[in-house]
Amino acid sequence: MSTTDTTTSFPESDTLGKPPYVNINSQATSLRQPSPMPEPKRPGQIRHKSSIRTGDTFTTPRDIEKHSKLPYFLRMHGSITPRMLVPLVFIGMWATLITCISEFVYELVVSDILLTVLGFVVGLGISFRTSSAYERYVDGRKFWAQLSQTSRDLARHIWIHVDERHEADPQLGKADLLGKVTALNLILAFAVSLKHRLRFEPYAQYEDLQQLVSHLSTFAGDAFDPETSELKPKTSWKRGGEYLGLTFAESNPRKAIKRSKKNLGNLPLEILTYMSAYVNANVKAGVLPGGVQEAMVMANLASLNEVLAGTERVLNTPLPIAYSIAISQITWVYVIMLPFQLWHALKWITIPGTIVGAYIILGIAAIGREIENPFGRDENDLPLDKFCEALEDELNVIAARKPPRMEDFIASEDNAIIFDSNYSSLSMKSTEDIRAGLRARTNIRAGLRSQAGGHATGEKVEV
Repeated sequence: MSTTDTTTSFPESDTLGKPPYVNINSQATSLRQPSPMPEPKRPGQIRHKSSIRTGDTFTTPRDIEKHSKLPYFLRMHGSITPRMLVPLVFIGMWATLITCISEFVYELVVSDILLTVLGFVVGLGISFRTSSAYERYVDGRKFWAQLSQTSRDLARHIWIHVDERHEADPQLGKADLLGKVTALNLILAFAVSLKHRLRFEPYAQYEDLQQLVSHLSTFAGDAFDPETSELKPKTSWKRGGEYLGLTFAESNPRKAIKRSKKNLGNLPLEILTYMSAYVNANVKAGVLPGGVQEAMVMANLASLNEVLAGTERVLNTPLPIAYSIAISQITWVYVIMLPFQLWHALKWITIPGTIVGAYIILGIAAIGREIENPFGRDENDLPLDKFCEALEDELNVIAARKPPRMEDFIASEDNAIIFDSNYSSLSMKSTEDIRAGLRARTNIRAGLRSQAGGHATGEKVEV
């Protein structure tokens, strides 16, 4: 694969103010700068379309950075109310029919004992359904937190502990630097590709992933076929049906996988293979010290593989279908029997009473179904897109500065080591004086806090 020329424009001096403009035209770019204008769609690139054209307010995972002043009972984003409209309309019509028959034709009354017995069974089944679904949701969040932690550790180890041989050979040093940035890009590529894999998006041509893996030879990249990989846009009826929770309107989430004519491989696993090859090459070249550092880097790669296996376990091990069917049937039997048991005591109030009871019972069951797969695009799913963006920002922060040297920050004049005494002043004192200052610091700090009512003061103290 041919690569284009790289043009980089940097300011002459490192000044505070606007960040330098970086124009990189290579597909194997290191830092992906956001463009002020929408980028044109590349040939063979897959772009996701919004599931409903009224916006992302009700159709995407909740943005945890946004704040709503509405009380919880008035909020719609994340609510299961839209998915309850059709069942509640049906239950309302059913309750009206039973109430009218009981009032004008014949009393259809069932003993309250059935309500008590079925209520216990329904409560037990819904509790099991919801607790198992929430456990899967928590497991998914734990694995993604492990991915974030491991990615930070791995990026830090690579950026600090992989040497750059600028003194031996400027070209080797430049190659080492570009290799380290490429390794950090692969860490981000692993997270983004895992996000797509968990959403049954098996290719490498997605707009947030293609630039990161276009230089790699992967099964997912080779299997892409524009004729079979591009899914047809959903009609308005289908989008509306999915929004209302109608099962007959839901598409098979594995449709893209089934339509592929080639082996799709496992893109996150292939990226881990390339990262292992990078580590192996650095160990052989002697730029990554063996022993502890090598072991920690390999342990981080093993942790990423553990995240891959764990998230796949959460995704591919739903609640057994027998439990789901039985709980759904028991719940609906209970709701349908409600008007028979409420009419004798409530009369016409049976209709709203049945609707309220159905909303409570069916709503809790619907929540369990929605959070069972935490990796999708529903409102209550994990915001994986935000997690990947946050990881990208953190990796860019690590790569923004060259690896710090110990003497640069320890011997700094601004390093107030003990109170207001900096490195240069303390270096003129004896070791015994420094240790005496450390012993005295505990009592001085406690005294200053007590004088300030529990808060440290700004009074200057020198050793």
